[in-house]
Amino acid sequence: MLSSSCLSLLELSSTDMLDFPPTPRTVPRVMTASGIFSDKDRDSEVSSSKCRGRKIIVANFLPLHAKKDPDSGKWNFSFDEDSLLLQLKDGFSPDVDVIYVGSLKVDVDIREQDEVSQKLLEEFNCAPTFIPSYLQKQFYHGFCKQHLWPLFHYMMPISPYHGSRFDRHLWQAYLSANKRFADKVMEVINLEEDYVWIHDYHLMVLPTFLRKRYSRIKLGFFLHSLFPSSEIYRTLPVRDEILRALLNADLIGFHTFDYARHFLSCCSRLLGLEYESKRGYLTLEYFGRTIYIKILPVGIHMGRLESALSQSQTSIKVKEIKENLKGKKLILGVDDMDIFKGIGLKLLAMEQLLNQHPDLRGNVVLVQILNPARSNGNDVQEAKRETYEITKRINKVFSCPGYEPVILIDHPIPPHEKIAYYVLAECCIVNALRDGMNLIPYEYIVCRQGTSKMDEVLEVSPNSPHTSTIVVSEFIGCSPSLSGAVRVNPWDFDAVADALYAAVTMPALEKQLRHEKHYRYVSSHDVAYWARSFLQDLERACREHYSKRCWGIGFGLGFRILSLSPSFRKLSIEHIGSAYRSASRRAIFLDYDGTVVSETSLVKSPSPEVISIINNLCMDSKNTVFIVSGRGKDSLGSWFNSCKNLGIAAEHGYYLRWNKDSDWEVSPLAENFCWKRIAEPVMKLYTEATDGSYIETKDSALVWHHQYADPYFGSCQAMELLDHLENVLANEPVVVKRGQQIVEVKPQGVTKGLVAERVLSTMINSNKAPDFVLCIGDDRSDEDMFESISSRSYSSSLASPPKIFACTVGQKPSKAKYYLDDTTDVLTLLQSLATTSTRKPRPCFETRVLFEDDV
Repeated sequence: MLSSSCLSLLELSSTDMLDFPPTPRTVPRVMTASGIFSDKDRDSEVSSSKCRGRKIIVANFLPLHAKKDPDSGKWNFSFDEDSLLLQLKDGFSPDVDVIYVGSLKVDVDIREQDEVSQKLLEEFNCAPTFIPSYLQKQFYHGFCKQHLWPLFHYMMPISPYHGSRFDRHLWQAYLSANKRFADKVMEVINLEEDYVWIHDYHLMVLPTFLRKRYSRIKLGFFLHSLFPSSEIYRTLPVRDEILRALLNADLIGFHTFDYARHFLSCCSRLLGLEYESKRGYLTLEYFGRTIYIKILPVGIHMGRLESALSQSQTSIKVKEIKENLKGKKLILGVDDMDIFKGIGLKLLAMEQLLNQHPDLRGNVVLVQILNPARSNGNDVQEAKRETYEITKRINKVFSCPGYEPVILIDHPIPPHEKIAYYVLAECCIVNALRDGMNLIPYEYIVCRQGTSKMDEVLEVSPNSPHTSTIVVSEFIGCSPSLSGAVRVNPWDFDAVADALYAAVTMPALEKQLRHEKHYRYVSSHDVAYWARSFLQDLERACREHYSKRCWGIGFGLGFRILSLSPSFRKLSIEHIGSAYRSASRRAIFLDYDGTVVSETSLVKSPSPEVISIINNLCMDSKNTVFIVSGRGKDSLGSWFNSCKNLGIAAEHGYYLRWNKDSDWEVSPLAENFCWKRIAEPVMKLYTEATDGSYIETKDSALVWHHQYADPYFGSCQAMELLDHLENVLANEPVVVKRGQQIVEVKPQGVTKGLVAERVLSTMINSNKAPDFVLCIGDDRSDEDMFESISSRSYSSSLASPPKIFACTVGQKPSKAKYYLDDTTDVLTLLQSLATTSTRKPRPCFETRVLFEDDV
């Protein structure tokens, strides 16, 4: 529930603490208020939706090679054909323009930047973001590589000698760099039509910078790294800022469900957001906006690999390596020189394999290709030293003339040579300890499938079946999609050795079936499929942009968009005040918990202020006030004992009294409570299993509370309990419902909606039909009241329908047409109405106050 300060006009119009500069281009929008767009804007969607906008791909680095000629001093640029950003264009229609925004891997003198920018935009559709070398060092090599990257790979700085402690100066550099990317995006974007797709953890706060510039920007984000579990992520000092920034995107993509689940768990534990599934899509509701979660691992570029397989230099290299192997089985590893790739553990597994199976000595070779390290820290040097030491030990023990069991290739090799090793490898092993998405197995599978030309080189029949075997760590992103691979725990090198033995001795038919299964998946889920699928979901996620009214709220990285239906608006005192003053007969229904008393308050009894406001309303002879609550009659009766004319409906209307002097009436709809003997043992079972939960026993209902339990576990248990109770009580006259951190069982027909209908009908039958109806509540059960007072059935006999104000507390989907932010707003509004009322006491039979609460 939002605080009133969050939505104050002061905050809506405030300047940003991050000091955003003006947008460098005119935004062609007509604004009628802060963040509220006129009807002209909604009409403009008709024309803008007819043309598909450009795709703006934003990443840390542009997909370019850059080199400066030392003689002429001119810059030479070319596309990096291996870049994923360039390859994903295959997923777009040929007529779609793609613009790339990112930095260069080289420093460009400030005097040359304008010329380079123009050249890249005109010739390559690239808009370079120039980041000074000092900022690049702090942003990329500092915050990204020293903080985010290790933490996302489950490496925590538990001591100064084991990782880098959080440095706020590096965080400021991260923000500054992201802001520069935002400036560049705003230079090239057509706000009405273009789609922005942001890539990876380097730019996780960019969505906030862009959303602040334009509330309806079409924005997607894909995380290529893994996302850690909430226990790890919550150690990050700027955890909330990054989460809220990501939630300013319309679509957030992950490689696997595990990564998405960790992200959603963080949103639940840190921000109190619960996800739900809508027709197969995972979604989060965030201040009225729906954020979609996409789960799809990236693929490879099939055409580029198949083209490389057909090159003559690849064929030559295949023949050369095949001749050198002399019939030996090749196990292949291809990894970056990185502490998380598990190279040392892989070598230990190879050593164990040769120890356990002497028959493989001289017959199996492990070729380990080491890609250049992306950093030069002490941990990388230590991993490299360990790799060489273990390799030296294995080769010393198991080598013989003409045979070396482990071959390290620790220098850059051309693509055709790497492909040649893929083609000949009997088994490929990816033993990473943690990895977001490793595409080595995919490349291996495609190369083992080969081409007709490669079949000739290998001297096999064109119709011969192809085979491949993969040993893959269960801790990398591609593992779930490779169902035919041998999955291993890389830390258990004994088990890895067993997996390698199973792979090299696997029957040919089994190898064939596993390979065919993998190839079908890899070939149908290539990079084009991935890009096309993501953009389709992004378009779907942005469809509702122009159907809601938007406000920008919050400071700095706490900025977010409040998005509401045009018919759903805040209930202002001025608006309701005029209707209240002109009314001759009024009906007022109020909820208790979460409406006049805060849900977070430790003191559940009403304050003197609440009692005073209620009494003032009740003293107006024009008012019939009722409180409808889920609480018990004893509590409510005791708390409001001084409110002489107040009507109370307790336990959702099971008990009802018209004023203090009248007797409690019991609903005739519930007479048999034998179902309690069935429901209570089930609830006790879940209470014992869920620390922090408890049971509330009412005369007419049983309520299971889990607000003090672990948020995720409590929610899961509530869903299980709901299903369990629905099954065991299927033949009983009860309903089982979930509320705000509760599961409740109550008799059928006992609802707050029926209370409202009864009160209004009684007023009409007594010739005191109301021409003003106000209902305020915050819970799901209050929706019944909103529906009841809005129904025309009770007012069909009236000369003119009453003015109805159904108001929910908090911004959320509701049957109410109005909202107030919190209990503070509710009491302010009621105090204003009470002040308007006359203060003359009236006979008790003329005053009826009903209080409504949902517990």
